[in-house]
Amino acid sequence: MIASNKKAELIGVAGSGLMGQGIAQLMAQAGIPVLLYDTRQGAAEEARAKILDMLDKLAAKGRLSAQMAQEAGQRLGVAGDLADFGSCTIVIEAIVEKLEAKRALFSELEGIVAAGCILATNTSSLSVTVIAAGCRYPDRVAGFHFFSPVPLMKVVEVISGPLTDPTVAARLVDVARRTGHTPVRAADTPGFIVNHAGRGYLTESLRLLAECIAPHAEIDRILQQAAGFRMGPFELLDLTGLDVSHPVMESIYEQYYQEPRFRPSPIARQRLAAGLLGRKTSRGFYHYTDGVRESLAQLAVPGVDPIPVWLPVEDRDRFPGVLDLLERLGAELALGALPPEDAICLVLPVGQDVTTAAVASGIDPLRCVGLDPLFPDGCRTLMATPVTKPRYRDSMHALLASDGKPVSVIRDSPGFVAQRVIATIVNIGCDIAQQGISSPQEIDHAVTLGLGYPMGPLAMGDKFGAKTILEILEGLHTFYLDPRYRPSPWLKRRALLGVSLLAPASE
Repeated sequence: MIASNKKAELIGVAGSGLMGQGIAQLMAQAGIPVLLYDTRQGAAEEARAKILDMLDKLAAKGRLSAQMAQEAGQRLGVAGDLADFGSCTIVIEAIVEKLEAKRALFSELEGIVAAGCILATNTSSLSVTVIAAGCRYPDRVAGFHFFSPVPLMKVVEVISGPLTDPTVAARLVDVARRTGHTPVRAADTPGFIVNHAGRGYLTESLRLLAECIAPHAEIDRILQQAAGFRMGPFELLDLTGLDVSHPVMESIYEQYYQEPRFRPSPIARQRLAAGLLGRKTSRGFYHYTDGVRESLAQLAVPGVDPIPVWLPVEDRDRFPGVLDLLERLGAELALGALPPEDAICLVLPVGQDVTTAAVASGIDPLRCVGLDPLFPDGCRTLMATPVTKPRYRDSMHALLASDGKPVSVIRDSPGFVAQRVIATIVNIGCDIAQQGISSPQEIDHAVTLGLGYPMGPLAMGDKFGAKTILEILEGLHTFYLDPRYRPSPWLKRRALLGVSLLAPASE
């Protein structure tokens, strides 16, 4: 058992790189004394100087008072040797992301620190359990995963391995709260919560690109302007760098024994090999000049004559808002049970492609186009069958763009773009809950704070309805026969019961 903490808190931070600096600054600002240590001669002193400079800048901007900045600086100490950590109550490891290096450090620390000292690892991708297995006292080892930049990213994952003493996690949760960050608890699994939940956004977008459903810029535009994501997936990959993002994709995929939901993309691997890393190389999915991304023109609106629009009765009944939209845009609507000759046949598929919807309903595929009914505003997404005549597609494009809203025209895809990506995100979030990795509420907190999504995956599922998300996934699964799209049991049961995805399982 870990002894209760009776003495004043003193936190040691091993590793004085960007993460170590951020953690040390955060603790000092929270009123906790900190010792910085690094194996490289002079590195800890350099890190302390950088933190002091940052505190001065925060004071100059009015984000801290001059006194608060001075007091925080006084709490920052430098350890000349690892032995100086002997009086620490918690040591946070923030060194290189290599298993043997972390295990060697913890083994050395065990001969220095007191019995009640917690050993916390800031690892983002390695197993806390495996790190702890090299220790004599694995019960005092836990994950304490901060995100970069530490002072700004207000979430920290507290990870318990199977041997972690519950009091260890409780103390780390308390420390995180004292810093003003939001702690989220997670069981030790590959990717923990945030990196696990983040698989859907990038991998499904890469799959859409691989299928030539739309260019990368159109996928970015749809997910930003229609679905509300702060940054498109390819813009995000360029910002992070494929040399960082792709190995994480491969690592989580392999750690889950080739789980299809996490399958990486050959496109990313090929571009990584070509050195197309993103902003850092001035060329990734986009080109950059002096750090500024290239400006890409939006698809021009066709100048074509209007054509009457017909919708199937079932689509009118299910999505009356689309009918209202068409009326506002001044469409000439044909509202009979069957489409008149030469009318555009507009379908509103959920989890299907336009080809499947047209064939199932006996609609002429030459005149058939589809509109994503779940995202009628922001950026409207239009797609057609491989044989749709351009005049019908272009006339529908011109109508949908007539109020100034952007329109993306993509190739036929079950679930369009936004439906596919959001259903994948929700499904992975549901499976994190199903596996008991964390609570539904903490999953959503972690994702919104750690990834900046417009809402957490479970709240996202509730917004559209569990039945609708299930419908999209089942449509994708039926079309592709790929287990990547198999629905999580958490999602299926709540869809059948008609209850919130955020509702916890009964004990």
